[in-house]
Amino acid sequence: YVFWKGKTVMSLSFILDKPAGVPIGTAGGIFPALMGSLYLGALAALIGGILGIGASAYLVFYHRNKYVSGIVNFAITGLSGIPSILFGLVGYTLLIYGFGISRSLLCASLCVSAMIVPFVAIRARKVFEEKGISYMTNSIGLGLSREYALRKMILPVCFPELLGTVALGMAYGMGAVMQAGVPSKLTDPFMSLPYHLYTLVNNGFSLDYAYGTAFVLMLLLLIIQLICKFVTYMRKGN
Repeated sequence: YVFWKGKTVMSLSFILDKPAGVPIGTAGGIFPALMGSLYLGALAALIGGILGIGASAYLVFYHRNKYVSGIVNFAITGLSGIPSILFGLVGYTLLIYGFGISRSLLCASLCVSAMIVPFVAIRARKVFEEKGISYMTNSIGLGLSREYALRKMILPVCFPELLGTVALGMAYGMGAVMQAGVPSKLTDPFMSLPYHLYTLVNNGFSLDYAYGTAFVLMLLLLIIQLICKFVTYMRKGN
């Protein structure tokens, strides 16, 4: 239904132009919001993916100190139950009000990465437990170090599932500033497709452009998932 309703405004100019009209967004295109969402998702997925996969690898393969493992596990479980609005509130208080960082791509990415860390960690832990423990056990029996086994065997074997997990986290975390251009550096403000869509729908500016924005957002998420599936298929084929 969204694709059917959104196709009426779909064009190359809608993808590549800046928002225009009065109120803003009732004409023009969505290019700044599209690029802002991609930048936000990629940076948040990079930070959150590294932290989430690192935390899950520690819990599965390095849990020698039960107190540290308990703290890490408690932190992941606790973060997973916090509403997303609270991440934004804490991020605003700490980063913008406390540290004086302007509302920017960097600030939003840090907040979103904290939000997707438990999302990635919980799923990555399941992947490591299902596929990695046997590799680690056999490697230690052969006298190999844990770091070598993790880097050379476990991560390559689990890569497709981990990539899909991080991609889902990227899609989960896309979300920010209402009106801005394409950011040229991390401290620049930016637009995002979800917030642009929310603005159009909430204020009733232009339902046609709202459906068009939803069309592009859903298509973007579909493409990300298809790329991950393709990578998984190619690795399994080899």
